Amino acid sequence: MSELARFPENFVFGGATAAYQVEGATKEDGRGPCVWDEHMARPESRFDGDPASDFYHRYPEDIKLAHDFGVNGIRISLSWTRILPEGKGKINQKGIDYYRKLIAECQAQNVEPLVTLHHFDTPLPFFHDGHWLNRNLIEEFVEYARICFEAFGQQVKQWATFNEPWSIAQNGYIAGNFPPCEHFEIAKAIQIEHNLMVAHARAVNLYKSMGLPGKIGIVHTLEGKVPFTDSPADRHAAQLDDAISNRFMLDACFLGRYSDETMDLIDEILEKNWGVLATDPQDFRDFREAAAQIDFLGMNYYSSHFLQAYDGESKVFNNSTGEKGTSVFALRGIGARVTNPEVPTTDWDWPIYPEGMYRQLKRIAHDYPNYKELYITENGMGYKDELKNGEIDDTPRIAYVREHLEAVLRAIDEGVNVRGYYIWSLQDMLSWSNGYNKRYGLFYVDYETQKRWPKKSAYWYKRLSETHVLQPVPGTEADAGEKEEASACEAAYQSA
Repeated sequence: MSELARFPENFVFGGATAAYQVEGATKEDGRGPCVWDEHMARPESRFDGDPASDFYHRYPEDIKLAHDFGVNGIRISLSWTRILPEGKGKINQKGIDYYRKLIAECQAQNVEPLVTLHHFDTPLPFFHDGHWLNRNLIEEFVEYARICFEAFGQQVKQWATFNEPWSIAQNGYIAGNFPPCEHFEIAKAIQIEHNLMVAHARAVNLYKSMGLPGKIGIVHTLEGKVPFTDSPADRHAAQLDDAISNRFMLDACFLGRYSDETMDLIDEILEKNWGVLATDPQDFRDFREAAAQIDFLGMNYYSSHFLQAYDGESKVFNNSTGEKGTSVFALRGIGARVTNPEVPTTDWDWPIYPEGMYRQLKRIAHDYPNYKELYITENGMGYKDELKNGEIDDTPRIAYVREHLEAVLRAIDEGVNVRGYYIWSLQDMLSWSNGYNKRYGLFYVDYETQKRWPKKSAYWYKRLSETHVLQPVPGTEADAGEKEEASACEAAYQSA
């Protein structure tokens, strides 16, 4: 691939957000409680959802920043309980009005919104009634989706049903760092994945039946799974982890069924964890109908895992503070995720492995050739950014993003239809299990004053969006010819 290889002219250079992580205002204008409000209110919680990045009040400023720095797309999510305070029943008109104004502001600034219906924030009453293990929640979600489609369907051009169903299942029921904080309930996690895929399919089918002008898809986190060695045991461990993390849900979305090979792996995991999968024949009719109509796949990619065969009891330790080298993740019946000494990691022990992104893009195109469009809907690096004299030097983040965009370009060059990239995140925001010290944004947020500062990465991303050509990492030899122009750009913005 040439160093001057260009992204397509209509490529989206976006930024991603999520309602609970940026909005704040959790008790304003009729919003009801979601599961995360209760979770953050525990005595042992180190942080909470207010004011977050105060996006509820400051969205015009953030959308203007996006426009000024060449960010032409934004992922937003709708807070279910801002629209339906109890999760169902009476609609909160103030919530409808807020999102109408937000969507209109995005479009007025030429920052096209991709709107996600559910980004982890299940209404609290439904969480207490079994969460996604209770199949009644499927129809409650579809009714909520109908209300959103009717309210915003003529405005919104792109919808996603769910953000990261695997994270809901894994983090809540295996790793235990999302509510309900259960550990090693692997069979529950698989059942939740299935129920979420049914809810997704029914929402897609509803949207298509309404004749609305936009497109609809789903956002999956697609973690690479790499055997640590070439031994048959390690290869099988990688296949098992891939099945529960990726393949099971991708099959539902794009095959409209679970393939025999996928179910062999899932059944093996269930048998080793004393579980069964409950399904209904209608589920698979819904799968088939939705698989024929889904418009795009959003792929969140942060890291790959290196898998080693493992026969012991499940054990997990979540590195939620950035103390490098403390993570542990080993599951009975699946395998152990281990550190590859040849692959660098972030402070939170996430392997930096752009090759995994490339492989997943190629894998989608090969295994699910009926996909229509792909978007990288989240990718970025958590970093302990420091504000010094009004400037933030986050060069390591630029290097991370550049390496992953190289992987995207490589896949595009080989025929994969990738239509956009949304950096996580647009601005600094609340991290679900890491609080406020783990920063991802293009724009630094001082959480005490809520003032924003563009980081070095924001200026780099602006130049990328303007040229559609990957820019060198600042400070490298290749950067020498760009440095004067970039400095002039930054000086002009700071003085404005």
